[in-house]
This record gives sequence, structure tokens and C-alpha cells, in this order.
Amino acid sequence: MRFMSIAAGAICVALIFGTSAFAQVSPDPNNPNDVIPEASNLPPYGFPISIETAKKVAAAAITESKRRNWNTMCIAIVDPHGDLVYFERQDNCQYASISIAQHKARTAARYRRPTLAFENLLGKGDNFRYLTTLDDVIASRGGNPITVEDKVIGAIGVSGGTGSQDNVVSQAGASSLTATTGSASSQ
Repeated sequence: MRFMSIAAGAICVALIFGTSAFAQVSPDPNNPNDVIPEASNLPPYGFPISIETAKKVAAAAITESKRRNWNTMCIAIVDPHGDLVYFERQDNCQYASISIAQHKARTAARYRRPTLAFENLLGKGDNFRYLTTLDDVIASRGGNPITVEDKVIGAIGVSGGTGSQDNVVSQAGASSLTATTGSASSQ
């Protein structure tokens, strides 16, 4: 019995000292994630995009796609929550791009940044592998926030071409409101 008491005591001591090693992890000077930024300056959310404005954004994206003779695009416009507001599919778009376009738009809206930002970070190496564990992230270019008066009112996601084609069309749609902010802000 005495042996059991000594063994139990030794196990308790080992657990107490062993878990303290897990309490603090020293920063890794090679990991850019261990640097603490001074500020966090993501744009605030604004009033959700209206259906009329979403149609204008999609029309600008379709116009860019047609101008370049790319007849393979799916275009999704979502509100700041990532919920679908408007969707358009060109005749030659692959079926997989329907959900991919919506996913890109949802990610851009919820994280308030282009999906290209995630793609670029993953390309920087293992320190950014954690991004794949975040809910609803897609690290493929073609999703961009839609902003009016520096507030995120939604996002556009485009899929169906190469990543660079998707991004060009997506940016054309997202930037279309800067020329017409008067009509967009009257939502």
C-alpha cells in the first residue's frame, strides 16, 4: 500500500511539473505570426447591398468577361453576412464553379478581404498552414469585398476561368461602384 501511495504521489508531481511546460510557448523569431501588430484596421461593415446594386456589380463583371471573350464565368454577389443576394452564370460555365463562386464571395465578405490574401499567405510557407483550419476560408483568388464609403456592403465571387481571370472579372465588378457611389449609397 505504501508503494501505491508513493507511486501516486510521484505521478501527481510529474503531472504538476509536466503541464507547466505546456503553459507557455516561447515565440518563434522565424514565425511572422508571433509578431503582434500595433493595430487592426479592417473596414467596418455597412448597410447590406441591395438587389439592384448587386445586379449592377454583376453586370460590370459580365461586361468585363465578355470584353475579354471569357464565356465561362459564374458570378455570385453576397451581403456582409455571406448570404447570396444575386447569382449569374454564363452559358459555358462548369458546374463546379457555381458553388466555388459563392464560396469565394462568402469568404471575402465575412473576412473583409480579398481571397487572394489567403492564397498569398499560404504561399509563404508552413507558418500559414493554420489558415486551412479557419471556418469557411477559400484560398483561391476571385473573391473581393464590395465597399461603399469605406464600408463593406457585400462581396463578389467569380469562378470558371483561371484564378487570374476570375480575379480580373471579380475586381471589375467590385470596383464598378466607385464610379457610381451615389447610386450605391442610396440603398
